[in-house]
Amino acid sequence: MLVSVAATRVATRVGLPTLLLFLGLGVLMGEDVLGLHFDDARLTQDLGTAALAVILIEGGLTTRWNDIKSVLAPAGVLATVGVGVSTVVTAAGAHLLFGFSWQLSFLLGATVSSTDAAAVFSVLRALPLPRRVAGLLEAESGFNDAPTVILVLLFSEQPFDPQALPLAGDLVYELAAGAAIGLAVGWLGARLLPRVALPASGLYPLATFGFCLLGFAAAGSAHASGFLAAYLAALVLGNASLPHRAATRSFAEGLGWLAQIGLFVLLGLLVAPSELPGQLLPSLAIGLLLLLLARPLGVVASLVGFRVPWREQVFLSWAGLRGAVPIVLATFPIVRDVPHSHRLLNIVFVLVVVFTVVQGGTLSLLARRLHLVPRDATAEVPIEAAPLDVLDAELLTLRIEPGSRLHSVSVLELRLPEPSVITLIIRDGHTFVPAAATQLRTGDELLIVTTRRTRDDTERRLRAVSRGGRLATWLHEPGDAL
Repeated sequence: MLVSVAATRVATRVGLPTLLLFLGLGVLMGEDVLGLHFDDARLTQDLGTAALAVILIEGGLTTRWNDIKSVLAPAGVLATVGVGVSTVVTAAGAHLLFGFSWQLSFLLGATVSSTDAAAVFSVLRALPLPRRVAGLLEAESGFNDAPTVILVLLFSEQPFDPQALPLAGDLVYELAAGAAIGLAVGWLGARLLPRVALPASGLYPLATFGFCLLGFAAAGSAHASGFLAAYLAALVLGNASLPHRAATRSFAEGLGWLAQIGLFVLLGLLVAPSELPGQLLPSLAIGLLLLLLARPLGVVASLVGFRVPWREQVFLSWAGLRGAVPIVLATFPIVRDVPHSHRLLNIVFVLVVVFTVVQGGTLSLLARRLHLVPRDATAEVPIEAAPLDVLDAELLTLRIEPGSRLHSVSVLELRLPEPSVITLIIRDGHTFVPAAATQLRTGDELLIVTTRRTRDDTERRLRAVSRGGRLATWLHEPGDAL
């Protein structure tokens, strides 16, 4: 765990996705290198499923409802229709190019068709993307694990008979029941937790996380989608007015990191490095098919009628990051003794490693080439402070870029909605508290205190003045996000 935490720092500094270092640590500890023998696919599946639930809960608790409420419909279609299209196209390519059986082809297509919540949450939140794009990807990654798991389980049936798969009925029931259970548990927790006086503040994060796990377990007991229930329960609770929200968020992020570390190291232990080079060609070919054809077709087919600009569709197609989810799902056929399932695991492992580097390393460049990164984007400061928690406040930072019409505007002329206020300005390496007459300059970094209720209006006003200057209101500049 300590080595993994240190590796996270190294990965951040050199720009590598952290999951690669965790996987590499597992491979290093394995039987082909340091000699630790581990080949228990069932244990990996059980622990991996639990870890994925924790990661989804962390994602739900840290997702702002305002960021995704306008994109729930397209995200839901991407998580279902998009997964289906990607599965079929990838399966057809695997069968035609390499002669895989239809069962193995469909398993491969379903396994790699979903975006990974851990990868999306960790990579995209570091990019100042428009809320619509980031929210759409986050919501899709939270939703699409459920239909993907259902498909993998159905395609793992022995003997395999495509005509006998009760696909539509199972899918509708598991998704609908999982969603209903998750929303109900989240609503119950949001009503109970503010009314319970617990003896220690540290119990509130435990209780909040416990409700989310209750949704996961209840849905699983009802043969519904536990992943969807856990994510929705966490989404409801994360956006409710609960005590000690900042502490709960920090607790969830810590557990999410622990789950990622344990999961990736375990998955690295499971594979045998000596078997991977032989699967390099099919992995690269299927990965390219997925990245350049299957995923874009799924995005285009899913977003017909939603009026999503082509630039955003290109980014959504490239940003379908894979991570732990496909590797965990590849253990399901092994547990069910599907023929050649170990080869499937090796193909998926190589595909995830290679294309995580390719996609994760180029997302920032692609977003800027597509002009999706707003010039004046605020970023939330992750900080825990009791007064902010009591006031339901949030900290934002803003850097005034060259060309912004915020230059020469005074703090008073900004007219931020109350109670939002600029508390600190960093200029030329020096900090000072601004007065009402202080004029902003290009290169200034602003520290802004706002509240959850006024955050959207504050960001909208900053964008409006950045584009229209001090006369933005007279020029009818609304300051809407691009």
